[in-house]
Amino acid sequence: MTLSPAPTPPATIFGAERAATPEAAALHFRAKLAFETDASDVAAEQRAGTPGFVLVDTRSDAAWAQGRAAGAVHLPTARIAAEAATLFAPDAKLVVYCWSPGCNGGTKAALALSLLGYEVREMIGGFEYWAREGYPVQTDDGVRARLVDPLVGPASAPAAAGIGCAC
Repeated sequence: MTLSPAPTPPATIFGAERAATPEAAALHFRAKLAFETDASDVAAEQRAGTPGFVLVDTRSDAAWAQGRAAGAVHLPTARIAAEAATLFAPDAKLVVYCWSPGCNGGTKAALALSLLGYEVREMIGGFEYWAREGYPVQTDDGVRARLVDPLVGPASAPAAAGIGCAC
């Protein structure tokens, strides 16, 4: 049996496939923003005190005890169907998170909440990026912020001061 040689990769990102039309790209990226948000935008919502906004930690009890985004409500994914209606108003604007980009727990939680009729987005990066970007982390011992990891944000000022990626 002879193996075929691997295809030659394109020289540029636009070499393999034609880019979407600007109209199709706008629809795609607008839809993506309707499903996802990031730690910087979540922190801004918290500072603004947006009515009905709730940040939801969907991780286990052990993970919650280890540390969570300050101001988050704890509702593990397995308990969403039974407890969501007792925790959230029907018109709540929910943002869910789990551990990290390597975990799809937030996606599963967002699906479960959307099936119950809630407006929901997933915080990309999860708890990992919340903490790495220097936003306040709460434990039973109190709230504190880590230094910003220079790989994910500017290290010149604490994230709590409202410094984001300026995207």
